[in-house]
Amino acid sequence: MAAIPLPNLPVHDLQGRDFLDFADFSAAELQQLLDLSIELKQKHKAGVPYRPLAGKTLGMIFEKASTRTRVSFEVAMNQLGGQAMFLSGRDTQIGRGEPLPDTARVLSRYLDGVMIRTFGHESVIEFAHYATVPVINGLTDLHHPCQVLADVLTLWEKKGKVQGLTVTYIGDGNNMANSWLIAAPKFGINLRIATPQGYECDPQVVEQAQKLAAEHGTELLLTHDPVAAVTDTDMIYTDVWASMGQEEEQKLREQHFAAYQVNQELVAHAKPDYLFMHCLPAHRGEEVTAEVIDGPNSVIFDEAENRLHVQKAIIVATMA
Repeated sequence: MAAIPLPNLPVHDLQGRDFLDFADFSAAELQQLLDLSIELKQKHKAGVPYRPLAGKTLGMIFEKASTRTRVSFEVAMNQLGGQAMFLSGRDTQIGRGEPLPDTARVLSRYLDGVMIRTFGHESVIEFAHYATVPVINGLTDLHHPCQVLADVLTLWEKKGKVQGLTVTYIGDGNNMANSWLIAAPKFGINLRIATPQGYECDPQVVEQAQKLAAEHGTELLLTHDPVAAVTDTDMIYTDVWASMGQEEEQKLREQHFAAYQVNQELVAHAKPDYLFMHCLPAHRGEEVTAEVIDGPNSVIFDEAENRLHVQKAIIVATMA
């Protein structure tokens, strides 16, 4: 079967761009990425080969371990005709203190793009500043845009639209919540976030989100009341209470987050056809009960699969 040409979408405007944060993209550009994700997934399911990255290599720097990020990016590059190279801090000079600007400039001479999964968001910004190839944020402590784009694709698949829907995030005001804050208004999604006191989202991200919500005419609710947040919502989202690097806070967080568990009592306030999502890995019995995450409203594995397809779109849009 012959390879298909680039889908007829104006993603050429994104060539050479970094993908670090939703704030760097307009609503129209994010919609282009979503449309490309849909088209590439449809072609993949139909068995139509599309290999625009033949001869190209994506370097993948991991300072935080991952299952979904590593496998989905490697498979994405393989399906697109290129290859991916795993680079951990233990295997490179980064782990021995080489300055990020030097690493970025050297790797740009070898690679066609770099994906980074790390702790500080400022490290990704610094790396991208000095790199001369596209840089993709695979996760930082502040943002996780690849995951949220996969979530939006899943919402669109299950509901037939995203504009005008209400998404509720319950739990820690972490990178997932921060990325939802910026993405939701740009996709026309109403967003509610319920966090315990002291675990709210980043104030600067909240300020950005409030301005975007006013600009795009969407609703934004930040509350400490999980029941108010989930009432009549279309989707409920949660994440682990203690993210990687916060393990020493686990016991304390279990006390503070106990009232924010997504369980049958809480989801009863949502719409009957609500969707449940989780970025995984999940701790059943902590942030969500098994009855909810394994129940009929849960779409966590479709959501996880969609990481592959949105990342293919990001790679194609920036590197092809």
